[in-house]
Amino acid sequence: MAIKYKIKKGDEVKVIAGNDKGKTGVVKAVLPKKGQVIVEGCKIVKKAIKPSDKNPKGGFINEEKPMDISNVAKVEG
Repeated sequence: MAIKYKIKKGDEVKVIAGNDKGKTGVVKAVLPKKGQVIVEGCKIVKKAIKPSDKNPKGGFINEEKPMDISNVAKVEG
């Protein structure tokens, strides 16, 4: 059974640890089995993508990666 967290999708949170410390953003997704959250505008990485029908040239996209739920705090307000 997964642990229940007080942070839910749509909550505004502040990053309290890591490279994006001090940034605030909205939670896009909660991954309770892994204990991680995806925060809008935080932990952005550049990902290479292969050419496909959707994107015939391929190239790079910026993507938000999950971060540990202990690195964020809910913003009261």
